[in-house]
Amino acid sequence: MKITWLGHSAFRVETGSSVIMFDPFLTGNPSFSGDAAEAYKGATHVALTHGHDDHVGDTMKICADNEAVLVANFEICMYLNGKGVKNVSPGNHGGTIEFDDFTLSFVQAWHSSSSMVDGVPVYLGNPAGLILTSKAEPGKILYHMGDTDIFSDMALINEIYNPTIGIVPVGDRFTMGGELAAMACKRFFEFETILPCHFGTFPIIEPSADKFIQAMNGHNVLVPNVGDVVEI
Repeated sequence: MKITWLGHSAFRVETGSSVIMFDPFLTGNPSFSGDAAEAYKGATHVALTHGHDDHVGDTMKICADNEAVLVANFEICMYLNGKGVKNVSPGNHGGTIEFDDFTLSFVQAWHSSSSMVDGVPVYLGNPAGLILTSKAEPGKILYHMGDTDIFSDMALINEIYNPTIGIVPVGDRFTMGGELAAMACKRFFEFETILPCHFGTFPIIEPSADKFIQAMNGHNVLVPNVGDVVEI
């Protein structure tokens, strides 16, 4: 499985012949200085954890350019379908959607989900974490937590899905901070690889993942440079 961090919570994940763009906030992302079209080249799917602008990002452009399938909750899919996204595959908590190379399962996240329209927030369903289970590469199970606080049902998520790769928000204020994120990882999961995210993008959140790395004693934590491809 090839994973590219594109800054904030945006990731490109390649498994089999599929290319999944998670929360593809590229245009306007201060952490991303590359070429957006190159970053999403060949994308087959866009997977969204929730409806905030710093996660929806370039979804409409990616879906238009690549005819990619949008996978998100029902409200986000219908909202963006109304704005011109043609291929949508809605789901919600507890559900699993089958694709050729992987399945995508929706689990809970403690956050909110909306989009600003004329200065007013529009409800876009419940936020989620997403579990990608690769069929092309058995044993590769990725959990993108989205934006979330710690919650005790993470133990149940681990029991059901047994994720091996964790994408974990650590930036504080809007998500878990480093110490709390480390507590979640150590108490509830047995990740082989952890990629922290949602830090360093805006001055209002943590500038680095240092607090998380320190709390984890560096154990299984990987912090690639933005744009670097890692194989897991």
